[in-house]
Amino acid sequence: MSTTSGKPTRRPNVQGRPRTGSRVAAIQALFQSEQTGETAETVIDQFVRHRIGPDAGGYEDGRVPLADVPLFAELARGVARQSDGLDEIVAGHLAKDWTVARLDPVLRALLRAAAFELSSGTEPPARVVINEYMDIAHGFFSGDEPRFANGVLDALARSLRPDEFRR
Repeated sequence: MSTTSGKPTRRPNVQGRPRTGSRVAAIQALFQSEQTGETAETVIDQFVRHRIGPDAGGYEDGRVPLADVPLFAELARGVARQSDGLDEIVAGHLAKDWTVARLDPVLRALLRAAAFELSSGTEPPARVVINEYMDIAHGFFSGDEPRFANGVLDALARSLRPDEFRR
């Protein structure tokens, strides 16, 4: 089962994890930007003013009670700026009969955000990035999507950060 609302189907495991909350918010913002055509800056502003923070409401309402706002903004801006290159990276790790455009829009946002983090440096470690985005995938999807995401995330991490997997 996939989501087309950009809202988690279950509460993501983010209790006391503001960096994970940032990633959830970034995925939601990227989804919203793609669906509405609004710029990343417009969506970031909307999220910071109305959808992030303890008074924003709960995940089931498309809100993120706990998030590291600078990380959220960095992810949303970075993915928006580099989306074409990120799509090429992601496409290189999909099965031959799959395209980035064919992916569920939330899954596409998740894989773009993970590819951005993995290609932007060495922190956090690749295994942490994989675990974070897998927790989030399980919050958004209840079908085969998390398993699919795990395979792509693992391939992305091994390709973009090979030194971390030689140990």
